[in-house]
Amino acid sequence: MLFDSHVAILLDTAVSLVNVLTDGGDRGKPYVAPRGDSLPDMIRAVLPGNVTVSMEEALYLAGTTLKVRRVFEAMDAGREDDAAAVVNALVISTGARPQLDRVPGEPWQVHFHGADDTLAVGWSAGIASALTLAIGSDLGGRLGLCQARQCDRVYVDASRNGVRQFCSRSCQSRTKAAAFRARSPARPTDRRTSRHTG
Repeated sequence: MLFDSHVAILLDTAVSLVNVLTDGGDRGKPYVAPRGDSLPDMIRAVLPGNVTVSMEEALYLAGTTLKVRRVFEAMDAGREDDAAAVVNALVISTGARPQLDRVPGEPWQVHFHGADDTLAVGWSAGIASALTLAIGSDLGGRLGLCQARQCDRVYVDASRNGVRQFCSRSCQSRTKAAAFRARSPARPTDRRTSRHTG
């Protein structure tokens, strides 16, 4: 296991938020993030549990998500200093702090909270803390940007050998198919014109 369960949930949630709430390319097609009245519902669908998301909280989380995308992009490009600067600013702005919490029947676990207990600040603080733990360890390289053409969705590489390059199997398959087509010799379009004459 690369990350403890709480950090893994926070990083998975960060990935889901970035992939739903930021414009770009998604599996070979242009992607426009939701805006306006649909924003709270989209965030509610991404966050674990049955939560209520106000428009104010949705806008706050959308702002956090733009910063989190910058972290993934910086780490993917090898710009760790830039990523760390964004994460440090998020930690400060959210008042992120660790706290021991316990679920009945489970051992004490380190969870992360914000300066207040609102949904938006709490999730932002937790995500900032999880990114801090990833970048501050040898796991920062596990934060990735899809390498497929026309896709810039993000992912956390939880594979054992750390060689993941794509956000999804469909992007991996598209890339492999394109590489195969590029290697295949061109086939003649008309057999009659391809024969030797003479």
